[in-house]
Amino acid sequence: MTEPRKAPSNDLPAYQPAAGGIGARARAQAAPAQYLVGLNAEQRDAVETLEGPVLVLAGAGTGKTKVLTSRIAHILSMGRARPSEILSVTFTNKAAREMKHRLGAMLGQAVEGMPWLGTFHSIGGRILRTHAELVQLTSNFTVLDVDDQIRLLKQLLAADNIDDKRWPARMLAGLIDGWKNRGLTPSQVPSGEAAVFGNGKGGKLYAAYQDRLKTLNAADFGDLLLECIRLFREHPDVLRSYQARFKYILVDEYQDTNVAQYLWLRLLSQTATAAQSSGLSAISPPRGEVASAALGEVTEVAARVPRNICCVGDDDQSIYGWRGAEVDNILRFDHDFPGAKIIRLERNYRSTGHILAAASHLIAHNEGRLGKTLRTEDVDGEKVTVTGSWDSEEEARAIGEEIEQLQRDGNKLNDIAILVRASFQMREFEDRFVTLGLPYRVIGGPRFYERAEIRDALAYLRVINSPADDLAFERIVNTPKRGLGDATVQMLHDVARRRKIPLSEAARAVVDTDEMKPKARGSLRELMLGFERWRSRRDTVSHTELAEIVLDESGYTEMWQKDKSADAAGRLENLKELVRSMEEFENLQGFLEHISLVMDRDNGADDDAVSIMTLHSAKGLEFDNVFLPGWEEGLFPHQRALDDQGRAGLEEERRLAHVGITRARKRAKLYFATNRRIHGTWNTTLPSRFLDELPADHVEITESKGGNGWGGNSGYGPSRFDNVESFGSTYSTPGWQRAQANRRGGNNAGQAGSGYNDSQSPFSSPRQDSPGGYSGRKPMTIEGELIAKSTGTESAFTLKDRVFHQKFGYGAVIKIDGNKLTIAFEKAGEKKVVDSFVERV
Repeated sequence: MTEPRKAPSNDLPAYQPAAGGIGARARAQAAPAQYLVGLNAEQRDAVETLEGPVLVLAGAGTGKTKVLTSRIAHILSMGRARPSEILSVTFTNKAAREMKHRLGAMLGQAVEGMPWLGTFHSIGGRILRTHAELVQLTSNFTVLDVDDQIRLLKQLLAADNIDDKRWPARMLAGLIDGWKNRGLTPSQVPSGEAAVFGNGKGGKLYAAYQDRLKTLNAADFGDLLLECIRLFREHPDVLRSYQARFKYILVDEYQDTNVAQYLWLRLLSQTATAAQSSGLSAISPPRGEVASAALGEVTEVAARVPRNICCVGDDDQSIYGWRGAEVDNILRFDHDFPGAKIIRLERNYRSTGHILAAASHLIAHNEGRLGKTLRTEDVDGEKVTVTGSWDSEEEARAIGEEIEQLQRDGNKLNDIAILVRASFQMREFEDRFVTLGLPYRVIGGPRFYERAEIRDALAYLRVINSPADDLAFERIVNTPKRGLGDATVQMLHDVARRRKIPLSEAARAVVDTDEMKPKARGSLRELMLGFERWRSRRDTVSHTELAEIVLDESGYTEMWQKDKSADAAGRLENLKELVRSMEEFENLQGFLEHISLVMDRDNGADDDAVSIMTLHSAKGLEFDNVFLPGWEEGLFPHQRALDDQGRAGLEEERRLAHVGITRARKRAKLYFATNRRIHGTWNTTLPSRFLDELPADHVEITESKGGNGWGGNSGYGPSRFDNVESFGSTYSTPGWQRAQANRRGGNNAGQAGSGYNDSQSPFSSPRQDSPGGYSGRKPMTIEGELIAKSTGTESAFTLKDRVFHQKFGYGAVIKIDGNKLTIAFEKAGEKKVVDSFVERV
C-alpha cells in the first residue's frame, strides 16, 4: 500500500525579490518613490549612490536625517538588502527613535524588521550577549551604572591599601573610561598614563577591575564596545559572520565618534575576504602610538574591496573632543576608504543669508576641515549683531530688554534661546528673568539654583539662618562624607520625634551621650560646633564672606577640589558664582528669601518660556532668535581649551561658535562684557578673537540696551544718557542726579552743579568690590565697523612706573597704549590691563 502524500512543509523561508532582479526593478518602477520627493540634487545623489563608501558632509540645517532615512528607504525599495541586512548606527536613543518613526511613516511596518538600527552601545551590547561566552561572560551579564562602578573601584582601592581621599575612585573611573573610549585594554595602556594614578598602579588597578567584572558577570558601558573589539580580534570567524551579514552600513554624526567606535566600525566595514586571521586588517592608526596599541599587531592588505558604508557628519560641528570624540575620523575618511565619494550638503533650510555668511566666514579660519560653504535660497534677513556691555549684569539687563521687546512684537518665548559657554553664566540671566517675570527653562541640566552643589551650599546657609530647618540639615549632615550614615540620621529623627525638637537640637543632645560610636559622635560634634561658630560670625562679617568661610571650613569646597570628574571644575565655578550673587543683597535673610522666589517658579514643558542652555547642549536644536553672551577671550574661546590642547582646542572652540550661530533661524545676537567676574575676581576682558573673524558686511554693531549709567564714553558708541531729557524721568536718586548733571554740563560744570567730582567718585579709582575705574574712551574700528576700544585717553602712567594690581601683584610698566598698559609683573609675567585697575606705588 502506498503511503499517502506528505503535506508540504510550512517552514519555507520568506521570499524577497533578488537584488537587481526583474521583480525588484519592476517594483521600483511601479510607482514614483515618495521618499525622493522634495530632495534637492545633492540630497538625492546621497540617497541614490548605493555602491561603495560614501561620506555625506551635511552642514547645519541641510537635512541630514532626511537623507539617512530616505537612503534606507531606497535600499529597501530597490531590493538591495533586507531590513535585517542593514546596520544603521546613531549616537542617541532619541535619534534612533526618530529615525524609526520616519522610516515607519515612509515604509509602514518594514522598519519593524530592522533589528540593527540603534546606538553604538545598544548594538554592541546585542552582539556581546550573543557571544558572551567567548569573552568570559554569560548572556545575562549585568551592565553596571556609574554608582556601581565607583563602589567596585573603592573596594579595589581598599584591597590595595590606596588612600581613597588622595586617589578618589571617581578619578580612576574617569581614567578607565577614557582608556576604553580609546580602545585600550589594560595591557595596552601606555606606562606613562598608568603611572598618573595610585603611585603608578593605574594599569594594575584597571586590570584588577576588568578581572573583577568577569567574576561578577558584569560589564560597564565602555565594555560594550571594547569587548566587541576584542571579540572580533580574537575570533575572526565571528567577525566574518557579521561582515557577511551587513550589506549596508550607515552611520550618523560620524564626526563625534571616538577611537573605540572608529575601530568597531572599521572592523565591520571590511569585506570578509579581506580580513586577516587576526581579525584586523588595513586599519591605519587614528591616534599614533596609543591607537596602534589598541589595534594590536596589524598588517596592510594590498587590496581591499570597499564596503557599502555611508557616514553622515559635519567636521565643522565636531564639538565633543573633551569626551573623546576624534574629528580626525571624518577628516581621514577618504584615506580609510580609498575611492570614497564625498557629497557636500550645503543648501541650508534653517537660517537666513546673513547668519549663514557669518557662520561660514568664521569657520573658514579653521585649518582642520574638509571645507564647504553653507548657502540659502531664503532672504538675507537681519544682520548678525554684536553688542558690548560694561559688565555681565548690564549684559543680562540688555538681553532681558531685547527679549521683552521681541515678546511685544509678537515673538513667542519658545522661539528664543540664550546659549552660554559655561553654566555659571546662567545665574545672571535666571535672576534677571525672575525680576522681569519672564518664564524660562534650562535645557540639558537643572536651573542654577537647582544644581546639586548649589542646593548643598544653600542648605548650609539655611541651617545657619534657621537652626530648625530639618530638611536642610538632613541634606548636609553627611555632605561631605563624615561617617554619619543612614543609621545616624534615623537615630536623630527618633530623638527629635520623641522630644518634639528639631534635628539640629537633637544632634546637640546626642553628642553629649554615649548613644553613638566615638568616631561618628566626634564628627557630629565638630559639625555642630561649626554651625555655632558660623552663626556667631553673622554680625561680624559680611554674608558673602560668611558663605566662603562656611564652604571652606565645612570641607565642601575641598570635596570638589579633590573630585577629578569632568564636571568638578564647573561645580566649583558655580559655587563661586553663588557667592558673587549674594553681593546684591543686604543680608543672608534677604538672599534666602530671593532664592525661595526663584525656586518657586515651575514652568511646564509646554509653557511659553525662554530656553537657556550651554552651547554643547544646543547642538541639533534651532530657534528663531538666539542670544550668544560671553564672547570674550578666556571665556570663549575658553582658556582651559587653549591651555590643554593649543591650536586643536582653539579650532574646537571655533566649531562651537559656528554651532551657536547656526542655531538661529532669523536673528543671531552676540554679546561681550568688558568686565566679568570669574572665579570670584573681577577681570578686564577683551572681546573674543572670533568677533574679528566675522565678515563686516554681514555684521551690525549695536548699542547695549542694558544701560551702564556712565554715559556715552563707554566705548560702545552713543549712549542713552547722551539725551537724558528724552527719558522724561523724575528719578531723584543721587546716582541718577550725578549722571544727569555730568551729561548736561560736561566735566567741570556738571561736577560743580551736582557736588560731584572725580575724587569723590567710586569709579575714579579701583575698588575691591567693583570691576574697575571709569575712563572716557574713543571707539575703535575694525574693517570699517565699530567693535570695541580699550585705548583712548592718554594714561597718567609713564614707562617704568612701579604699580600694584589686585590680582597680579607688583610690576613695572613697559608699554603704554592709550589707557592700556603692558606690565611686567614680578610673579604673573607680562599682562595687558586697563590703567584704572592698577595703582602707582
